[in-house]
Amino acid sequence: MSRSFALIVRSLVFNALFYANLIVLMIVALPTLALPYPILRVFIRSYARSSLWLLRVVCGTAVEWRGAEKLPKAACLVACKHQSAWETFALYAILDDPIYILKRELMWIPLFGWYTWKAGLIPIDRSAGLAALARMTARARKALAQPRQLVIFPEGTRRPPGAEPSYKPGVAYLYGKAGLPCFPVALNSGLYWPRRSLLRLPGTIVVEVLDPIAPGLDRETFFSRLQTAIETASARLLQESGIRSQESGS
Repeated sequence: MSRSFALIVRSLVFNALFYANLIVLMIVALPTLALPYPILRVFIRSYARSSLWLLRVVCGTAVEWRGAEKLPKAACLVACKHQSAWETFALYAILDDPIYILKRELMWIPLFGWYTWKAGLIPIDRSAGLAALARMTARARKALAQPRQLVIFPEGTRRPPGAEPSYKPGVAYLYGKAGLPCFPVALNSGLYWPRRSLLRLPGTIVVEVLDPIAPGLDRETFFSRLQTAIETASARLLQESGIRSQESGS
């Protein structure tokens, strides 16, 4: 009972500090809207790293990065498993110059949306079908020419740990048009930052960057290889987390 109460208190304290940190940084960073983008990128990275620090100190949730050295500073695709809101900001801590594909509605949020526009993030209207894919790809190719690391969540939305995968064809379409290597990323963040929950659980979030998939494959082969790589590694990370929990409880 006391452990559950402490968990709730720590989670509430963290959430308050997390959003306070975000609001303060967004206010302080307002002048960057009129300045070159690299200055804003410093603030975004500061937000990501300070949030990870708060998560570790307040909730006891650490992060282990595996294979991060594989990620290039050159243009590439990063296809990441999506279990939580955590990865939407945390990847800024390890990627050199990421650019996300995100729901169009997020760019309508006051202040927050201004920064997504300034950072060059790419909106997608899920209801627009093939037309949305074409617009997304045109913007993505322009961003990758800079060059930047394009982050896409192949399932489109958060899925709970262990759920049946639901990969969308957009990632294969983008891969075929970009002509760049794709780095699959597996993780277990949903165990410690559950979707649709305010709880933040102690433990270790593991993010594993897998071997890149070279450009030039046909879309069907790429799609199958990507899903197999991410799902196999993510299932292994979930199993590792279960073993760690048993060992810590014994």
